[in-house]
Amino acid sequence: MKKILIIGAGLSTISLIEYLLDNAEENDWQITVGDISEENARRKVNGNPRGTAKIFDITDDLESWNTIANHDVVVSMLPASLHHLVAEKCIDLRKPMLTASYATDKIKALDEKAKKAGVPILMELGLDPGIDHMSAMKVINRIKDEGGKLSSFYSFTGGLIAPESDNNPWNYKFTWNPRNVVVAGQGVSQFILNGRYKYIPYHRLFDRVMTRKILQFGDFEVYANRDSLKYREIYGLDDIPSLYRGTVRKPGFAKAWNVFVRLGLTEDDYIIEDSENMTYRQFINAYMKYEPNVPVEIKLQDYCSSAADPVVFEKLKWLGIFDDRKIGLKKATPAQILQKLLEEKWTMDPEDKDMIVMQHEFKYTTKSNEDKMIVSAMAYIGENQEKTAMAVTVGLPLAITTKLLLTGKIDLTGVNLPVTKQIYEPVLTELEKYNINFEEKEYMMG
Repeated sequence: MKKILIIGAGLSTISLIEYLLDNAEENDWQITVGDISEENARRKVNGNPRGTAKIFDITDDLESWNTIANHDVVVSMLPASLHHLVAEKCIDLRKPMLTASYATDKIKALDEKAKKAGVPILMELGLDPGIDHMSAMKVINRIKDEGGKLSSFYSFTGGLIAPESDNNPWNYKFTWNPRNVVVAGQGVSQFILNGRYKYIPYHRLFDRVMTRKILQFGDFEVYANRDSLKYREIYGLDDIPSLYRGTVRKPGFAKAWNVFVRLGLTEDDYIIEDSENMTYRQFINAYMKYEPNVPVEIKLQDYCSSAADPVVFEKLKWLGIFDDRKIGLKKATPAQILQKLLEEKWTMDPEDKDMIVMQHEFKYTTKSNEDKMIVSAMAYIGENQEKTAMAVTVGLPLAITTKLLLTGKIDLTGVNLPVTKQIYEPVLTELEKYNINFEEKEYMMG
């Protein structure tokens, strides 16, 4: 019997735990779900005889060491900052580890140690990162295998509200961690276009959007992710002239969000004085000129040209940024105040469904010197508030990879991403059974 330890029982673990429990009898697995809240873990196990719930705290060195030592494989769903603690213990105990999170520098530094121990540390096995790697590499390797040469690779992903639940002026609701949405993308976005390096500082990011049609869902806008350049090495595209990765939103979102960026409301490194007694109207006015006889609405439209757009202004007004309601947060940063306001309006209703969209665009020259383009796109709509599209697309590829590892289909050691055929081919094939599949179209260029 193989024993699987799943650490963390948060929102995105439901499909992961359910899949492994469903496959436990056939494969003779016993699954332990460990969480800081035993009740939370017990709820996820849901009485399955192949599952056990327990309290788990990675910072309790002795207890966590003993628990990991007592299992054959570890799946970490802890916050990203804690994965290296799990990885270090797994390597010392020679236990494989898998997670959906990014391979940070701390994790990458463990590569040689993991190889010497003969242990696989499999990272980035979720949606993005995860399915994006797998679906991109499937096409990239096919083009290369056929003798083609890539000249351009664009890739976009978005966690959105499903069309049937899209009922607010922003065409957006929180479908994952609200804080991540508010502070995401800060820093400089960088990519390469026709051999020229391009850099967009955060305060100009939402001025530079592209538009795309994705499947039958119509028009979307795309803004650049922080670092597209690192994907040249990940995907083996070191000499590609154009590479760009972006985030997808519905049209009009970027222009309205840009008002908050220009004001500085996404900043998270200083405190607003007396924030608990301040109203939202006073909060906005704190960023305007001192003109006591001019309404804050007029000052904002003068200060930021985007806010003068009637459509944008209605979005801002609908959110309640001009309301005389107290914020009620002590010692809050601007980002925390903005997040509180947005959570009041962008939280999904009980019957709402979310949607994931992903699109890759590959331009290449064939062996016979023809210029072609492949567009590969996927959309997935969640079932309900538990089985969201985000939870399913994060949890399932991780769960499938865990099964492949336990059944001897993966023989890697060290820190690895899912860019090899032995991972992405079987994972993508099985994901199709869950209606997570990519529709491909090929076009002649020129």
